[in-house]
Amino acid sequence: MRVVVQRVRHASVRIEGVHPQEIGQGLAILVGIKRGDTREVARSLADRILNLRIFPNQTQNLDRSVLEIQGELLVVSQVTLYGNCEQGRRPDLTEAAPPPEARVVYEAFVQALAQSGLTVKTGHFGAMMLVTIKNDGPVTFLLEQ
Repeated sequence: MRVVVQRVRHASVRIEGVHPQEIGQGLAILVGIKRGDTREVARSLADRILNLRIFPNQTQNLDRSVLEIQGELLVVSQVTLYGNCEQGRRPDLTEAAPPPEARVVYEAFVQALAQSGLTVKTGHFGAMMLVTIKNDGPVTFLLEQ
């Protein structure tokens, strides 16, 4: 799995004809799933993200997790995180898991985050979405497992 984690003040995802999903302070998480990823990988990565100390303490040092600040989470599937652009002009997505396999891992990831008790909002797996992210900092990390 490959995820882009952004500390945000606000984030939303809109899907045509569907009420937007919005969060306040917390994390926007863009999720790519590769062939062979498992539910266990998803749960482990969710735990890493929940405990990642990327929010400031009183002295502005990055020392608090999203759990500690009781932040919100917006999770959006993004197959293009496994797009290989090294050759040619069209991204090669063969490293990405096929949709049925990816959906199972994505849902396990979302469920593991939700078990934290934090508010978790999501996009719609496989849909075209409009994502708005107000990055705070900016603070952005790329994590892989």
